[in-house]
Amino acid sequence: MPNYSASTRNALMSNSLGIKVDKATATLSQGAPGATTLFNVLGGRVAMIAILGEVTTILGAVGNLSLQSNPTTGTTTALCAVVASNVNEAGTLISITGTVGDAMLCAAAGGVAMQARPVVLPVGTVELLASLASTGSIKWSIWYVPIDTGAYVTAA
Repeated sequence: MPNYSASTRNALMSNSLGIKVDKATATLSQGAPGATTLFNVLGGRVAMIAILGEVTTILGAVGNLSLQSNPTTGTTTALCAVVASNVNEAGTLISITGTVGDAMLCAAAGGVAMQARPVVLPVGTVELLASLASTGSIKWSIWYVPIDTGAYVTAA
C-alpha cells in the first residue's frame, strides 16, 4: 500500500467526512462534575458528520459520559444517551452513532464505530458531560459540513 502524503490524506478525508477540527488533549475537570466545552459552533448551523475522542491519559471513575449540544439560543440537548464509564485506559476510543437515543460508544481495545448519520448542530457549543469529577485527558476530533453560509467550528 502506498504511503500517501499528509496533504493527500487530508484531501481524501475532507472529501468523505467534511472539514476536520482537532481539539488537543485536555485534562478533564478536577472540580465538580459537569460539562466541558469541546467545540464552538459559530456563524450558523453545521452538519456534524463524525466526532471521535481518544483517551490519552487514563481516566479515573468518571461515572456516566455523554455529549450534548448547548445552543446560544434554546435548550441544551443530548447528542447521545449516557454510557457507564468507570476507568478508561489510554487508547480508548469514544464516538456516537448519530441516533440521539443510542448510548455513547467506548472501545477500550480495538476500533469504534463512527456516526451512521449526521447530526445538525445550531450555533453554540458541543460539550462532554461527566457525572463524576475525574482525572485523565482526552483528545477530540470533529468532522462537519457547513449548512449556513459562514458557519464553522473551532476547538474550545
